[in-house]
Amino acid sequence: MDSFLLQATIYLSAAVIAVPFAARLGLGSVLGYLAAGIVIGPLTGLVGAEAQDIQHFAEFGVVMMLFLIGLELEPRALWDMRDRLIGLGGLQIVVTTLLIAGAGIALGYDVVTGFAIGLIFALSSTAIVLQTLSEKGLMQTGGGRSIFSVLLTQDIAVIPMLAILPLLASPATRVALAPDGSVQRAATEEAHGADHGLSLVEGLPGWGVTLVTIGAVAAVILTGIYLTRPVFRYIHQARLREMYTALALLMVVAIAVLMETVGLSPALGTFLAGVVLANSEFRHELESDLEPFKGLLLGLFFITVGAGINFTLLAAQPGTVAAYVLGVILIKGAVLYALSLLFRMNGKDRWLFTLGLAQAGEFGFVLISFSRSQGVLTQPLSELLLLVTALSMLVTPLLFIAYHYMTHRMDEEHAVEDDEVDETGTVIIAGIGRFGQMANRLIQSAGFSTVVIDNDLAAVQTMRKFGYRGFFGDPTRPDLLAAAGIDEARVMMVCLDDRALACQLTAYVRKVRPDIHIVARAYDRVHSYELYAAGADDIVREMFDSSLRAGRYALENLGLSPFEAAEAETMFYHSDRAMVRELAEVWKPDISISENEDYVARSRKLNSDLETALAARVQNRDHEGDDARLAPRRPGDTSSGTQ
Repeated sequence: MDSFLLQATIYLSAAVIAVPFAARLGLGSVLGYLAAGIVIGPLTGLVGAEAQDIQHFAEFGVVMMLFLIGLELEPRALWDMRDRLIGLGGLQIVVTTLLIAGAGIALGYDVVTGFAIGLIFALSSTAIVLQTLSEKGLMQTGGGRSIFSVLLTQDIAVIPMLAILPLLASPATRVALAPDGSVQRAATEEAHGADHGLSLVEGLPGWGVTLVTIGAVAAVILTGIYLTRPVFRYIHQARLREMYTALALLMVVAIAVLMETVGLSPALGTFLAGVVLANSEFRHELESDLEPFKGLLLGLFFITVGAGINFTLLAAQPGTVAAYVLGVILIKGAVLYALSLLFRMNGKDRWLFTLGLAQAGEFGFVLISFSRSQGVLTQPLSELLLLVTALSMLVTPLLFIAYHYMTHRMDEEHAVEDDEVDETGTVIIAGIGRFGQMANRLIQSAGFSTVVIDNDLAAVQTMRKFGYRGFFGDPTRPDLLAAAGIDEARVMMVCLDDRALACQLTAYVRKVRPDIHIVARAYDRVHSYELYAAGADDIVREMFDSSLRAGRYALENLGLSPFEAAEAETMFYHSDRAMVRELAEVWKPDISISENEDYVARSRKLNSDLETALAARVQNRDHEGDDARLAPRRPGDTSSGTQ
């Protein structure tokens, strides 16, 4: 127990220190985990051979990740991906395997060994790539979806690969290693990272294995469709939050065990279960329960990869190792780039697809261990391939950094020139997002001319499709403002998302046109103070009016008449606007609000005044209602006196 607690402390400490540091440098969490593993493993020796055992446990994070990904995919969406799963993913595996096998044969390995090496390096890292895509918000891009399709195909392909590798060993080797098949069964368990010996297909004929496998898959699907709702309702009766977490873990673990007993990939089985439950009302509950476990287990897996790097072998053969790593990345990159051209991906998606999948994967560790146990690979070659696999995974975050650098250069090279503004208007609107477009439609519907300028090309093009004219360009450029008629316009509306640019534009317009009326959109109250200081006349906080409308609806349902609720809304609106203007006078940008004593004192006084005014208004309303009820009614008066 003491040893376990000590090891847990070391792993958690390494993660807590390294990952936030790597994230602050913009390197991503994966590189932080890998670096942490290198520090506590090869560099300091704080962890040793037990890292391999922990890695088998941590690989369960990949299983959970695929289950959560499945929850995000409806069956129809998966069916729509069939072309990419079969075409893109299948071609990647076949072509990469053949090319790397050919390179191995050219280096002097025999055909069987070269083919085994090709299978191993045809796979990419599901854990690292999907984690990085999620962190960087690239999962829903065209390249991200293509990457996911290939990774899913690779996970499925692990199953036939495990079936093919034993056939590559020579008969003599197979007899020497496993005359009774016992070693082969142990190797299979090692490949799956399991210690149990239970198998539902061992000793069955081929047709029996097929039937049992199909039955296991059908059991997962039928359970997800018909059994999850009754079980969740049963768990709900306990009213214990931890029971939901226990049920979520039970589902994933049970499916993983079932898949292993029939010789299928646990990751594939849990992914299938996730797809079945994608339309379930319990989807979000499962996601929230499993997400922390997935993140910690994946982080632990990355740490074990870093801790398992054999720096002794790297120091003994640096040239060979570097050449192998570079060769794998270049061959896979060339295949991926060719496929991106074949499937007509655009520039950014093409490079994301190419660089994102150019490494080896965690299933490579499984195939290498399995191949060694089957006599397909020798011990020295296995050690070399394990090192190449780990180092290529370590390079993956750097490949994503290269992708961002290349796409940034592409954006600069293909930057669209600003439109030439050839019309003027009574109102100039800078920014045509959700805020600016509503203001533009209202003003135009009242018969006034507007000129819209925005630096979001897609937004401007969408606006044009619906019949509204706009100009693409930087609205802070003096020449564009001059062309839009800033010298004659009556109103300037600043509706930009960027807080700093909004203040900059407001200050410039106030400088060149002291008499123009400036209406500005503010993100929050502090931004309002900044805009007042820059010279804005009217400031609208983006959530202010909608919040007041929601509050008015609440008042109406609490017993106030529509007129009384609207009156309370109007009173609060004017009071708050006056309050913001007064507080803007004592606001100081160089110190925080809580440390500004004048601001705090003035705010407390104004809040007290507002409460007094609202209370007086409610009291007056009650008195008016009492007087109306006590007053004698005139003939013909049918009103209730409480309108």
